[in-house]
Amino acid sequence: MSAADLAGWNELVLKWLELDDQGCAVDFPETGFKWNELRRLARKFYADYETLGYAGLGRRLKTANADIARTVSQRSGEELYGAPWYGKWTKGRMIQFNTSSPYTNARGRIRKWLKAQDVKR
Repeated sequence: MSAADLAGWNELVLKWLELDDQGCAVDFPETGFKWNELRRLARKFYADYETLGYAGLGRRLKTANADIARTVSQRSGEELYGAPWYGKWTKGRMIQFNTSSPYTNARGRIRKWLKAQDVKR
């Protein structure tokens, strides 16, 4: 999981929420992609952000992360967890699956890499 993946997923979740707020159908996970095509979607994220550079990508990720936190804090528990939104999953769980879970995955990969490099923290 890279910063491009994290930014891509955060921005995609924001897109889902915006479409839903407007009363529009959400094409999960993304228009033209199926859930079994997430590697292809990741390649799209890399292509979308390749010109940003590290600092630009970091700013984009930070902004998307703050926007996720803001929009979640503005929604009620009932809206987030009171009813299914996609299949059996509530809006809150879909947000979690596609934002905080990838961060957890990325932290684990970074720790593994640091250990392999014998980096002391």
